[in-house]
Amino acid sequence: MSIAIGEVVSVKGVSIVLDLYEESNKETLFYNGEKFNGVSIQEHILIRRGFKDIVAIVQGEYLDERFKSEDEKSYIRKIELKPIGFYDHKKFQEGIKHLPMIRDIAYLMSEDQVRGIYGEAEQEFVVGNIVKEDLPISLPWSKLFNTHLGVFGNTGSGKSNTLTNLYTTLFTNKRDQINGKSQFVVIDFNGEYTKHQLIERGELKSVYELDTKGNEGDKFPLSEAAFWDVEVFSILFKATENTQSPFLKRVVTGRERFREQPNSLTNYTVKTVERALTSTSPKKEFIEIIREVSKIVGNEDLANRIEQLSWHGVQSKFYITGTQRFLNGGDNDPVYINEFRQHVTAIQSNGLTPFDELRLRINVQLLADLIGGFVQFEHIQPLLKRIESSMGSMKKVFEVGEDPVKKLLSVISLRKTNQEMKKVIPLLLAKYYYGVHKDDVIETSPPNKTFHLIIDEAHNVLSMQSNRESESWKDYRLELFEEIIKEGRKFGFYLTLSSQRPADISPTIMSQIHNFFIHRLVNDRDLMLLDNTISSLDSLSRSMIPNLAKGCAVITGTSFDLPMVVQFNKLKKDHQPDSDDVNLKALWAKSEDS
Repeated sequence: MSIAIGEVVSVKGVSIVLDLYEESNKETLFYNGEKFNGVSIQEHILIRRGFKDIVAIVQGEYLDERFKSEDEKSYIRKIELKPIGFYDHKKFQEGIKHLPMIRDIAYLMSEDQVRGIYGEAEQEFVVGNIVKEDLPISLPWSKLFNTHLGVFGNTGSGKSNTLTNLYTTLFTNKRDQINGKSQFVVIDFNGEYTKHQLIERGELKSVYELDTKGNEGDKFPLSEAAFWDVEVFSILFKATENTQSPFLKRVVTGRERFREQPNSLTNYTVKTVERALTSTSPKKEFIEIIREVSKIVGNEDLANRIEQLSWHGVQSKFYITGTQRFLNGGDNDPVYINEFRQHVTAIQSNGLTPFDELRLRINVQLLADLIGGFVQFEHIQPLLKRIESSMGSMKKVFEVGEDPVKKLLSVISLRKTNQEMKKVIPLLLAKYYYGVHKDDVIETSPPNKTFHLIIDEAHNVLSMQSNRESESWKDYRLELFEEIIKEGRKFGFYLTLSSQRPADISPTIMSQIHNFFIHRLVNDRDLMLLDNTISSLDSLSRSMIPNLAKGCAVITGTSFDLPMVVQFNKLKKDHQPDSDDVNLKALWAKSEDS
């Protein structure tokens, strides 16, 4: 038996009121060598109803006046409770199945009893303490890491430490068991996980520090299948649906159709340029395209000859500048034979990088389409400009050809990339990894391996508020991640999202997250989204969110029987994410000394 502290005086729905005994106001009590916390907000209380033990949590308290006479009155301390579960055969069961009756006696719960509500802490998976009871809390790792996770909180609230703590604890205790069976990829927008965080750099951890501002950054290996993708090209280059997307499709399908034939690209380029220069109905745009082709393949002689060509507007023909020598077209055109043929037939496309091959194929395909009258140059020209603009950055961050090395953990840092690549890279990586993993496990049920994509600062790529991108790009980006979060679980593909602004993330994505770690949030839109998204978040826990201390989080979701307020342990200095606040006292002190 425990310490009796009061009796039930009111039961209205699930709202219970207790009259407390006078001796129940102490902060800490001891009984039979066990420690009991006194009655206060968020404390756990046990109410005995016959042979049933009902567990309730304190929601509020107040004083009730009682008059003994006209001149004398006393105060009775009352508390309001909400039932959260009950004990069945000495095992706690979540949910409201039994309610107390008037005059039922309430008792304090010992630390061991409270610990039993939240599960016994496995010492190897302890990540922090429950704030109120100051009891160690561990991860239900077997139920947690096969779900989609969300870690949310304002800047400086401790969400990066929580995210790092979760996976550091997992890798520290389960690294050998999961290596080879699961893969973890971190998309790191701010370069917070590139050193010794999560796992020491080495055999099990790859770090790619991408850089679009210089040439010293790492290059992420991308397979040909992931690169030569019509959907990716269409979205990447913002291709219009009716003209530019079909054009890109012809580029990709043409490559696929003839890729096994030796020198197919060289032969195609030679024949197309020859057809353009011997056409009986030439177009002014031919010169610009052939000039670009000659630069890509490195044929300076052809480029110099093309520079000498001019367009005669009246006759609609090409002629050599300063002469009357016209290209009249036809197979036996002497000007073409004498001036251009030997340079055209010398074209070689061998040794081109995938990026230059893409540029060459696009220009040759455009030239062929113009000859055949399939497209208008002004419809495709804007696409060429966008491709040239994006290609410079892509060359600096991607290396096309080989698949990425499959290590337990890969960190892709986007700290030094431009805004365009910050949007593009997560999309390409998510599409690539999801497709590869799904193909690997499609024949296996349940999957025999898992993939975990961790996106820090997820609002950068999952936001619905961006006005700097086209609607088609935004729709494709969100649809891809919505498909992953809705369908990925059945393939063993899980997302972990960390963000300062959950309200900016697609509501569809937020609604599919299974478990939440919520740090301090003060914005009304963020708090309203949580109310509408998380059914397991009780009103008391929700009311605490705007005032949570640093490192403190409300944990709730499908892997937890009850919402918990947990103070996460702070990691060792060299394992913390690189997101510390600036120490102005130390910084400015140095300035004074100098």
